[in-house]
Amino acid sequence: MIRAAIVIFALALVSALRPSSAEAQITMGSPSWAQLPPAEKQVLAPLASDWDNLDAQRKQKWRGIAQRYSKMGADEQQRIQQQMKSWAELTPQQRQAAREQYKSMRQLPPEKKDEVRQRWQEYQSLPPEQKRELATRSPAAPSPPGTQSTTRTLAPTMSTPPAAQPAPVALPADPARTR
Repeated sequence: MIRAAIVIFALALVSALRPSSAEAQITMGSPSWAQLPPAEKQVLAPLASDWDNLDAQRKQKWRGIAQRYSKMGADEQQRIQQQMKSWAELTPQQRQAAREQYKSMRQLPPEKKDEVRQRWQEYQSLPPEQKRELATRSPAAPSPPGTQSTTRTLAPTMSTPPAAQPAPVALPADPARTR
């Protein structure tokens, strides 16, 4: 009888100490940097210093990209690596601003999205000295000729250097991937 009580107590203790399936899924879906497979670490290397501070949803997003990485073309792989590097260089405030800008972009009608993308491409084609000049302007500085105030509000990154903003994240090349 005492043995049966001890066995029951031991089983209850083991089940109480074992994480629930929901907790196990969170742990599985949100591994620390040390728990990532080497192939994922290689792809996600630009995010290494921030990885353990990311929430589970963002980790899952990046892990999904890392798992598809080998099937991507060289151009897309390069774009993904640049996005991660740019993202890793941002301050938390800049990241939040980029997320808000992305949400705003998703709510725009298609023609406005196209306009913002076109303006971003125009900015990307500027010579480095013009980009630096735009980056040094204060937010209150007048807009360059031909720009509209709505574009400036929706895409403030147009006046800052690309290294400081994750433009590809805010302006995806393929709208079908914005889910």
